[in-house]
Amino acid sequence: MTGRSRRGVKFPHSGRRSSMSEASEESSPSKTRALANIQEKSNNAGDNQQLSDYEKKKANFIERTLWTFVMIAGFFAALFMGHIYIVVIITAVQIISFKEVIAISSGASRARDIQSTKSLNWYWLAIAMYFLHGETVIYYFKHIVMVDRVLLPLATHHRFICFTLYVVGFVFFVSTLKGGHLKFQFTQFVWAHMALFLIVGQSHFIMNNVFDGLIWFFLPAALVITNDIFAYVCGITFGRTQLIKLSPKKTVEGFLGAWVMTVLFGILLTHILMRSRFFICPANDLGANIFTGLDCEPNSVFIPQTWTMPELLFFPTKTRLSITMAPMQIHTFFWATFASLIAPFGGFFASGLKRTFKIKDFGHSIPGHGGITDRMDCQFIMGFFAYIYYHTFIAQSKVDFDEVLEIVATRLTIDDHKKLLFFIAKYLVNHNAIDSSIVNAIEKSLTNH
Repeated sequence: MTGRSRRGVKFPHSGRRSSMSEASEESSPSKTRALANIQEKSNNAGDNQQLSDYEKKKANFIERTLWTFVMIAGFFAALFMGHIYIVVIITAVQIISFKEVIAISSGASRARDIQSTKSLNWYWLAIAMYFLHGETVIYYFKHIVMVDRVLLPLATHHRFICFTLYVVGFVFFVSTLKGGHLKFQFTQFVWAHMALFLIVGQSHFIMNNVFDGLIWFFLPAALVITNDIFAYVCGITFGRTQLIKLSPKKTVEGFLGAWVMTVLFGILLTHILMRSRFFICPANDLGANIFTGLDCEPNSVFIPQTWTMPELLFFPTKTRLSITMAPMQIHTFFWATFASLIAPFGGFFASGLKRTFKIKDFGHSIPGHGGITDRMDCQFIMGFFAYIYYHTFIAQSKVDFDEVLEIVATRLTIDDHKKLLFFIAKYLVNHNAIDSSIVNAIEKSLTNH
């Protein structure tokens, strides 16, 4: 019924639609102006946003540049003032880096619930630094430690003291475990020990490099910084191929170009540093600075040598090529190669760690640069390598013959003398210094007596 009646219904105001459309057409210019105003405001907002981004980038660039010069000036000031000031800087870097690495893994709310967790992290750091730096002091300053009434017992029982302190911390950790927080507490325990190994452990070897001679500290640090600069320059100049996904801006061309430039720079820097006894001498005077200098007998790697090539078929008769350079400059090639091809992976490791925790920087210790760890990620492994390389291929172990003879004569028994004689004879045979029949004769004589 209602459907049928609607078919015959006429709408007397059917013309109203046309009048409304006409009215809308008449008002269309005002709508256009309104839309134009909105568009203009959005454009202005976009321009303001772009201007704001530009100002932020400019301010960040200025801040970053300023603090770069501040760090460079502070570093060279400490370097020229002497070994102790560099040791202070390394210690500060250790503490701040440990703090930054620990902070990214600990939830603030949960750490407040378990106060012992944060305290234990700092306790582990204190023990590790006491143990490692104590070893350094005992090794490099025996002439001071071994004659002091207070320091002597501490040095004699140093390792046992450190072990006891660690056991106390371990027992305290186990006794403070709480149900519902076990995963968090064990994660913090493992994380703290990992940070101690990667940061404090490697920093310990860097500190040893300082006492062995400032060149063993400054040269590897300078090579890493130089490689980082040239990797950026070469990358933006002709870089095309991505090197690793963890760092999308790193390119193969920048990686290899930086290697070549770092080798050249390293050889030149080594040539300059070798001229200064302040850099090449070990720390035999902690009060020395760049002006007073140090005095020592230089390591043989700093003494220039001449290498002459054999006669070659394609050269005229009696023509030989020769080159004069210090062996250290050859060693620098391998140092620069490690700084260019291996040390950057310390940075890639740090990048992967930051991506894991979805953070941009480890901290904000250095305005414009992020945290200390962001700047030291490659330096730790490079310093460790420098220590191992130096003590394996460069360090000279000098033992006074008279001192050895005195020890043999006064501290060894007759049986020990016989064993020593037989061992020396075998050693000389293995190096083709004497005939093997002598060893047989000595062995037979010692057996009969």
